[in-house]
This record gives sequence, structure tokens and C-alpha cells, in this order.
Amino acid sequence: MTSTDSAQTPAKAPAKDPWDLPDVSGYVVGVLGGTGPQGKGLAYRLARAGQKVIIGSRAAERAQAAAEQLGHGIEGADNAETARRSDIVIVAVPWEGHGPLLQSLREELVGKLVVDCVNPLGFDKKGAYALKPEEGSAAEQAAALLPGSRVTAAFHHLSAVLLEDPEIEQIDTDVMVLGEERADVEIVQALAGRIPGMRGIFAGRLRNAHQVESLVANLISVNRRYKAHAGLRVTDV
Repeated sequence: MTSTDSAQTPAKAPAKDPWDLPDVSGYVVGVLGGTGPQGKGLAYRLARAGQKVIIGSRAAERAQAAAEQLGHGIEGADNAETARRSDIVIVAVPWEGHGPLLQSLREELVGKLVVDCVNPLGFDKKGAYALKPEEGSAAEQAAALLPGSRVTAAFHHLSAVLLEDPEIEQIDTDVMVLGEERADVEIVQALAGRIPGMRGIFAGRLRNAHQVESLVANLISVNRRYKAHAGLRVTDV
């Protein structure tokens, strides 16, 4: 290569630091299923960290009562209003109601960043076990039902007991975040990182969501055996 060739070769841009995450403090976060344990816990932790949060329920009155109980400026509304008013919408409903709810909110969720944290599980006398949705996972079902939304998956492995306990200052766990677009994944990673003790870790595209959702069945077994509220830590990152 001549010196002229070398001079014309564009320099490579430095690799992006994976921990260089956006400021998400100005986003409004809506929690569908915000009156259930996981939804209430996430709403409480995010609001306590300074995020503007709206919790949704089928009945606005129920959501408003839960919001008043949680404090920290949380508002309550019905699911449709929550979806309309939010920039980021966390789906924290029981698996049985997941598909029908998202189908009913397709229009309200157009253009929204949707964070699915639903775990399709069954239970029998042997304990919890993973279900395999036709689409592959709850997150992939959400993506199929919401073609106009930006669907990600996160917050699957958190203990509702720890989230809701006001005496606990920080929750030492990692949050696996999956999605198709890096920018969307990084927003969710940053959102998780607002909660003291948590980190958001990129864990692949939505096609990998099934095993992340399924791992909750294993954590339930851990918790029952050890009387614990187990989470996850990813090492060496």
C-alpha cells in the first residue's frame, strides 16, 4: 500500500462503549398490570428512583387506589389511557391475559417502546414449568400482536417481594434485556440501571427470549428450596 492509499483509507470509528447508555430520566413509564405484585413493585422502584410512572389496570379506580398507596407521584389510569400517555410501556400482566390485552391496545401502543416481562409458566404438583407459546415466547407474541410498536423483553427475574419492600434500599441483580434494535435495548438497560443495585445486560434478540422467560421456573425452585428471593448476576461484564 502506498502512502497515498494509506492517507485515503478512512479511520475506523472507536467501538461504542456498551455501558454508554442514554439518559432516560425524562421518559414517562406506564405499567400494564400495575396493580399486580410484579407491576406494583416495578412501578414503586422506578418512581422511587425519580421516574414518572403511571400504573394501568382494567379499572381506573383500582389503578388509582394502588397508585395512592405506592406514593412517589405515581398516577393510576385504565390500561388504554396508561398506554397513550406513556413513552415506555412495561407489560406485567399474567400470561393468561397477555395476548388479549395487547391485542386490545394495538392502536394505543403504536410507536411506543414496549417492555415485555411476562413469563409463560404452568404449575402442577411438581412445581413450576415453562410453557412454549406458539410464537416462541411471550415477547415474540407481543411483537407479532404489536407490529407498530418497538418490542423488547426485560425484568423477568425480579422478586416482587423485594421490589415492594420499602426497607430494602437496593436490589442486587442483573436484568437481561432482549430486543431487535440496539437503541431500544439501551433505553431499557438504562431504565433498569436507575434502580439501585440493578444493571441492564444485553442478552440477545427476541428469538432468544424463551429461555430467559423459562428460567423463572428454575428460580422458583431455587426460592422454594432455600427460602430465598433469588435473582441473577452475569459475571465478567
